[in-house]
Amino acid sequence: MEHGSRVTPGVIGLGSMGLGAATSLVRAGFAARGHDIDAGARERFEAAGGAVDADAAALAGACDVVAVFVVNADQIEQVLFASGAVAAARPGTVFILSATIPPARAEQFGMRLRDAGMLAIDAPVSGGAARAAEGAMTIMASGPDAAFERADPVLRAIATRVFRLGDAPGAGSRMKLVNQHLAGIHIVAAAEALVLAIGMGLDPHRVIETIRDCAGTSWMFENRGPHIADGDYKPLSAVDIFVKDLGIVIEESGRQGFDPVLASRALDQFRRAAAEGWGRADDAAVARIYAGDAGIALPDAGRV
Repeated sequence: MEHGSRVTPGVIGLGSMGLGAATSLVRAGFAARGHDIDAGARERFEAAGGAVDADAAALAGACDVVAVFVVNADQIEQVLFASGAVAAARPGTVFILSATIPPARAEQFGMRLRDAGMLAIDAPVSGGAARAAEGAMTIMASGPDAAFERADPVLRAIATRVFRLGDAPGAGSRMKLVNQHLAGIHIVAAAEALVLAIGMGLDPHRVIETIRDCAGTSWMFENRGPHIADGDYKPLSAVDIFVKDLGIVIEESGRQGFDPVLASRALDQFRRAAAEGWGRADDAAVARIYAGDAGIALPDAGRV
């Protein structure tokens, strides 16, 4: 296809979101490259038609645009600088940073990449693993025009919506915190409501079918509710992710001078779920905390 001859993209971090982005690039005709420390992830990408690099530096040296799909700011630091990726990259390489991190860290990474002769886009994503696999993510992005111009075909291959929020890194991460604030609360609200429904003797599948057509629905209720109804907590997005992300929300709220009461309560529930061994399970496993407190039996497809 036309994209493949223009830009060589790479993806560092082939987890649920990164693998979806990387395979979307292959499907769009790019000679996409990928790297992950997990051998299984590398094998899955190779099976999808991608080329695998042994380390982050080798990938960065071979690519024009590098998307980084790791978990947190410390992993970005490791990937970009400790691993030698930035040192190996050609001047003008675009680094798309897609982890949920504190906005101040996004700004710092942007400045460090600029000082190294690179271009940076602060580009957190939303949509979940299924939309990532379809090339249909939403991206909340900020960075210089030159970065967007070079990365445009890559962004169009992995996302259906790219919201440009400013000309410097930081704004994308600020918008992602708003999203995660709402998403975390909505997951906990969905879990709470479905445990209530099950406790009252309602069929959770019937509850989801009904509420999705009523005013009380939310995207998270419709997306995560079936996990609770099926008792299936295979991780698509983990409890530990929301422990991290809501922690950042709480910190940033404190900087703005107010107490985010709902986000704080939701974080408490995610922390309890992690402490009880559900940290790496799907974030809908927060329902197990409510059910355990009330002695309500939930559907159970087997503990992850």
